[in-house]
Amino acid sequence: MSVTAAQGFTAAGIAAGIKANGNPDLALVVNNGPRLAAAGVFTSNRVKAAPVHWSEQVLRGGTVSAVVLNSGGANACTGPKGFQDTHATAEKVAATLNETGLGAEHNAGEIAVASTGLIGVLLPMDKLLPGIETAAAALSEDGGEAAAVAIKTTDTVHKTATVSQGGWTVGGMAKGAGMLAPGLATMLAVLTTDADVDGATLDKALRSATRTTFDRVDSDGCMSTNDTVLLLASGASGRVPVYADFADAVREVCDDLARQLIGDAEGASKDIRIEVIGAASEDDAVEVGRSIARNNLLKCAIHGEDPNWGRVLSAIGTTKAAFDPDRLNVAINGVWVCKNGSVGEDRDLVSMKDREVRITADLSTGSESAVIWANDLTAEYVHENSAYSS
Repeated sequence: MSVTAAQGFTAAGIAAGIKANGNPDLALVVNNGPRLAAAGVFTSNRVKAAPVHWSEQVLRGGTVSAVVLNSGGANACTGPKGFQDTHATAEKVAATLNETGLGAEHNAGEIAVASTGLIGVLLPMDKLLPGIETAAAALSEDGGEAAAVAIKTTDTVHKTATVSQGGWTVGGMAKGAGMLAPGLATMLAVLTTDADVDGATLDKALRSATRTTFDRVDSDGCMSTNDTVLLLASGASGRVPVYADFADAVREVCDDLARQLIGDAEGASKDIRIEVIGAASEDDAVEVGRSIARNNLLKCAIHGEDPNWGRVLSAIGTTKAAFDPDRLNVAINGVWVCKNGSVGEDRDLVSMKDREVRITADLSTGSESAVIWANDLTAEYVHENSAYSS
């Protein structure tokens, strides 16, 4: 599983001492080639962490030989010193890997960096830099699982996914449990493949996949400064896949990881699948889905297992989407509790005992649709985000 499922990759996850509790907090993923192609997508937040600025520059070159990720500190809003620390991190990774003779020749301009944790605090470089040496020594073809564990923050479980077909594989790991909202989520994700694919193809497949997976996970409407999703190709399988097959595999891995993110959202007791149908455009469907996902009154009602369809209509009404209020229909877990903007089937027919709750909003305007995933709002979420500095 994870980032070492594909041939040509090694990884490691270790405890460098960045986290005060001593848990694993530093991961390293190395592409041993022969191809070093890469693509990436990042947060759309205008306030970006230093590692995001750095990695965006690295990805412009289309080549990534290694990725270093830390939890326990976001290195966001840390000024010039934070960017210098990111640069020093990349330099240290390149120098350490070159000293060990692992993979191709490495240089800092081809090392992606990602961080997650508390904003506004400088990273303890006296621990992080020696930790890179420890991680490099621990690199293994079986190290993907340890790497996935090392990037957790408030996650209760580590998250991995793999798809294999036609002699090639796409694998991935992700972290994220809060601040899940459009423009990616509070998440780091690294995907790898041993397919022989160039950077332009990777970029096309990744952007297509994230648009309908990570970008449509909306837990609490809050957007992070550090969101990063990377896709690396080693070409080690020697197989050149049909693009459609490759794009489907990348999307499947992204979708799997995105579902795991929403399933592990802080304090959540319900996963909410919001499908908007009958929209005049996909943009309308997405806007309506996001509005429903962010309605705190509805999220509280879902937590209380109350099929309160009035709150769904109220959320729809705040959007600019095209619709006639007298033609709106809403189903909750398959029961059409609202028909033509008014009372539909008996709401007592709705069972909400299961973890997954399905809301269907029919705008009765067109043929476009979209799915947004969200979760309920619980007392545990409030406790988590008041007791833990994030």
